[in-house]
Amino acid sequence: MKAIVCTQYGPPDNLQLKEIDKPFPEDNEVLIKIQATTVTAVDCTFRQGKPLIGRFFSGFTSPKNPVQGTELAGEIEAVGKDVKLFKVGDQVFGTTMGSGVYAEYTCLPEDGATLGIKPANTTFEEAACCDGVLTALPFLRDAGRIKSGDKVLINGASGSTGTAAVQLAKHYGAHVTGVCSTGNLELVKSLGADSVVDYTKEDFHKNSEAYDIIFDTVGKSSFSRSKAALKPGGIFLEAAISPGILFHMLWTSIFRGKKAAIAFTGLRSASQRTADLITLKELIEAEKYKAVIDRTYPLEQMAEAQRYVEKGHKVGNVVITVAHSDQT
Repeated sequence: MKAIVCTQYGPPDNLQLKEIDKPFPEDNEVLIKIQATTVTAVDCTFRQGKPLIGRFFSGFTSPKNPVQGTELAGEIEAVGKDVKLFKVGDQVFGTTMGSGVYAEYTCLPEDGATLGIKPANTTFEEAACCDGVLTALPFLRDAGRIKSGDKVLINGASGSTGTAAVQLAKHYGAHVTGVCSTGNLELVKSLGADSVVDYTKEDFHKNSEAYDIIFDTVGKSSFSRSKAALKPGGIFLEAAISPGILFHMLWTSIFRGKKAAIAFTGLRSASQRTADLITLKELIEAEKYKAVIDRTYPLEQMAEAQRYVEKGHKVGNVVITVAHSDQT
């Protein structure tokens, strides 16, 4: 089968299209014929070998799994004898906390991956864009304790997590302000934002508005800078884990008042993430959420897709389509 193989950390040119053996499912696994996957900023970071602490999981000197990628949508082609939840022909979507989906096929354990039946009213390309919701949902619902009537600001509202966060916050009945660049203002409004801030012209930290929740999806702000824009008892959420947010989270947990928080989404169990995937499926089927797709590339252009994502200006998601020899 065709796969994108990366045997050493470094630039996108290290990604090579190669023929490798097609996997065979173990007793508790399903074999998925992948139709679509994505390129995220995190995928690019791991390909680069950054941060160094991440190499304890991905391989210290070189990638342990040369086939990378985490989000997917496709069709189950075979199942192991112990599989109970899925059958051949099921159209599925989800994520793997490891890698291995930049290929025509992958095998995933039934009970160890974040996998669910794809919503019937969405495409494979849209269904593959699920990690933004799986990140934003625990931040807003669990760490932020969002409720109807809250004033919520989403910084980085046009990215994959940001576009998901805007739609989720509206679903929960919040008044949403989205922060993005000039060219993305109309998009963010179309997702349901009640107001928008053009960060190239205005600094939300310095305006007169105050918010119950400030969710920085891109790691461009901080609790110190945002504190003045929080209401009493307000919460600052930061998707990018840094020493600063960890310190402020611990410090503010000691005292009453404004808080800083993170959700540690990477440490959530497969069952927790699968429950959130079911929530996403229900939102899609109810037409309360729709993935935003910036660009689509074929698998063969993976290096070009990752170069584009690394520029840091993608809107929503970048999708990779996987063609198979039996498809016309």
